[in-house]
Amino acid sequence: MTMATENSASGHARCAVVTGAARGIGLAIAEQLARDGLSVVATDRDGELAHAEAERLRAQGLAVQGAALDVQDRAAVRALFATLPAIDVVVNNAGIASTMIPFRELDADRLRSMMGVNLLGSFIVAQEAVRRMPEGGRVVQIASRGYLGGAGAAHYVASKAAVVGMVRAMAIELRWRGITVNAVAPGMVDTRMLEGYTPEMRRALEQREPAGAAASPQTIADAVSFLASPRAGQCNGQVLFVDGGKSVGMPPL
Repeated sequence: MTMATENSASGHARCAVVTGAARGIGLAIAEQLARDGLSVVATDRDGELAHAEAERLRAQGLAVQGAALDVQDRAAVRALFATLPAIDVVVNNAGIASTMIPFRELDADRLRSMMGVNLLGSFIVAQEAVRRMPEGGRVVQIASRGYLGGAGAAHYVASKAAVVGMVRAMAIELRWRGITVNAVAPGMVDTRMLEGYTPEMRRALEQREPAGAAASPQTIADAVSFLASPRAGQCNGQVLFVDGGKSVGMPPL
């Protein structure tokens, strides 16, 4: 059984909250942080699945509890956080994507929806978390390599670019409290978000990846594990790309 590490200031086990943690990247992060010794609250809009996955992980001796949560509902976020003695780590993973839409066809409702979850939801959760976060706390936002730009995804790109901007601003403010704020920017990852692509489209996308395939959610969880740990105390306001190096450019054909 993995024992939860203790927050020396509060005397409680270090607590991590992970959003969008019922499946995919979020679930991998929740499991990894629990294996690192944290007591994890795995939240998701699909509360039933979050509870089921938490139960599965508890059966392995991991300190994980599930909770239903809409990250855009500030009252619900406050209510959940009020049940926790402190929040040492928060990982904002909840997010949405969509199939590609040409900019000329993009409507304001789609943009608002994307910003609502990817930016506003991250803002609400992070803001409420840092109000209960002791010195040495960690905020990790899941951005995307896509924030660098891409055709047919202006709404998604804008939402993730905004997350990165928020990370930098938060890092400047919160460093005086000993709290670090960083982002992980995944490349193509094998999650449910790829289900909207045809097999042909997926193969074409994977051929453009340096590794020749989508990464596993565990690769992102490993990066979050580092940034959430005491070892990352000198990392602040940074974006850690986990994309095989594609973000630095592709070699000529």
